[in-house]
Amino acid sequence: MVGNTGGTGIMDELQSTQDSAPIVDLAGICEIADGVWIIPDSHRIPLVPNIGIVEGKRSVLVIDTGMGPKNAEMVLNAATKIANGRQLLLTITHFHPEHGFGHQAFAGKATIFYNRKQRDELRAKGPGYLAMFRGFGENVAKCLVGVEFVDPDLVYDGSATIELGGREVELIEMGPAHSLGDQVVWLPKERIVFVGDLVETRVFPIVPYFPPDDADVNGNKWIKVLRRIMALKPKTVITGHGEIGGPELVEIAERYLTEMGQQVERLKNSGVSEDDIVAQLGPMIRNKHPDWREPNWVESGIRCFYSTGYNAGATETTQ
Repeated sequence: MVGNTGGTGIMDELQSTQDSAPIVDLAGICEIADGVWIIPDSHRIPLVPNIGIVEGKRSVLVIDTGMGPKNAEMVLNAATKIANGRQLLLTITHFHPEHGFGHQAFAGKATIFYNRKQRDELRAKGPGYLAMFRGFGENVAKCLVGVEFVDPDLVYDGSATIELGGREVELIEMGPAHSLGDQVVWLPKERIVFVGDLVETRVFPIVPYFPPDDADVNGNKWIKVLRRIMALKPKTVITGHGEIGGPELVEIAERYLTEMGQQVERLKNSGVSEDDIVAQLGPMIRNKHPDWREPNWVESGIRCFYSTGYNAGATETTQ
């Protein structure tokens, strides 16, 4: 099953009962630009993502579904009201449960459009992640009741441009990074980018490094992906979780991963063992960001860089 961490204890922390149910809050829906809506992670509840709805004259695009079919039905209802008869489309930033495990609610009601890696990763890992997330407590398990996996109607490779009618939206494949099929959704005219869990606000980057079952996360490529996003020169960044903001959020994530990779590589080259690096760097990194959530992911990030080595070059946050 996906989720074996080789005894690191990460999953033991994650599998403790979640106090708050990861329910999408439609009361917070807001229009951040003309025809660009978000259903935000208003209350910073774990496993509640920021969800996007983007309008065009002919079609309306939904970005991410929320955790499970009931959340997705609420998102679908909100999008249907906004669309008011226009065609609906659905895409996701990546396949993880709180972002994509509600897509069945959209089947037959929207055109579902993924990149090929997302589709293939969902097919390969979906059941394992479903079982793993059901172990995260009763509140999460309830949201995942009745989950069914459906294939997208359309897939693309590399990038795709969707013409919604007077508004172009670019889907850009970015994986492997946080996942194999990471995708950003870019609105070039408005300079708004939806980045999924490639960037989160005041959350330690989630590095799902679970060898031998899932070791596809790639810290070096993740750093390079963040630099690609920075090169787009976005004005508004819609993160996977937490408050939206500007390009500084991408810079913070890039700097964090770059510094971690460099520190791990330096100690590894000095002959320090993996476990000793975790013990040495972990507390230091956590203490540097006392207001960030999910400190359990620091360890998996260190172990990921130890496994792959660091080869992403120096930080490029000034570009």
